[in-house]
Amino acid sequence: DKAPLSKSLLLVPSAVSIFLTLLFQHYQKFFTYNLQAIKEDFQIWRLVCGRTVCLDLKDTFCSSLLIYNFRIFERRYGSRKFASFLLGAWMLSALFDLLLIEITQYIFGITINSLPSGFLGPVFALFVPFYSSIPRVQVTQVLGHFSITNKTLVYILGLQLLTSGSYIWILALSGLVSGICYNSSILKVHRILCVPSWVAKIFSWTLEPIFSSAEPTNEVRVGMGATVDIQRQQRMELLDRQIMMSQVAQMRRQRQQQGGMINWNRLFPPLRHRHNANYQDHRPSEQDTPPPTEVSEEQVARLMEMGFSRGDALEALRASNNDLNVATNFLLQH
Repeated sequence: DKAPLSKSLLLVPSAVSIFLTLLFQHYQKFFTYNLQAIKEDFQIWRLVCGRTVCLDLKDTFCSSLLIYNFRIFERRYGSRKFASFLLGAWMLSALFDLLLIEITQYIFGITINSLPSGFLGPVFALFVPFYSSIPRVQVTQVLGHFSITNKTLVYILGLQLLTSGSYIWILALSGLVSGICYNSSILKVHRILCVPSWVAKIFSWTLEPIFSSAEPTNEVRVGMGATVDIQRQQRMELLDRQIMMSQVAQMRRQRQQQGGMINWNRLFPPLRHRHNANYQDHRPSEQDTPPPTEVSEEQVARLMEMGFSRGDALEALRASNNDLNVATNFLLQH
């Protein structure tokens, strides 16, 4: 739902890759990422064919799973902005591929004539916003020391894709560098490499009706749902919310005269303990009550984009001292 571009990238290149591997193997030569033919024979069309479809089914499987997990960015940014990121990362990573090949040949004397085919550069570039903007929620621990989070599976898939070929590290490095360059506010690459509005309208009229999906009605809408692990965790926590519903309703009635939504300091014991000195008989005195924390509207907007209400976003940011990551984890876990 709300990710037609991700669905098209998941279905079309995967189907072409399967057909080329199983039925039309004699056409695979047109989709090889042959750098020698690009540099010496100026076969620029190989950049498009060789950097779009994977010829290895293992790479197809891993990249498809990663695109499925990264669909959250299309829902958050919109299809046009997401397509602009992929276009910019694709073009920048193609340039960095050629530069890294020349650097490798100059330093180590290794001549590389071809690289693994597929839409790998933009996929690795998506790890940059995934690392910086998706909150880290701990799921469990292994041996009491190693934390398993909602992002662990995605990193494992990226590591599997990284180790699937001999020179795929070049694609991974160029993809990460291109993602950093596109996200950088200093370089302003996102203002240059973007999808024009008229192109976005053409694709929205032609391709979006084919790949769009109706919103699911058999599942309860909960939170952000950035990954499958978060969705499962939120569904389990929804049961806890139903048990606490009577307590929350009572808290809201007690806070009506104060104009608040939810007493987050009572829902979260660690935060409540910070203000124990200010409470007497479960009521804060007017003289010792600290002034309300100023909340950034930009952070409130980011939480609302994740699916939370404005009231809950304000209360969470105030309770967490305007810390976006802590507020997001609170909203996900309660």
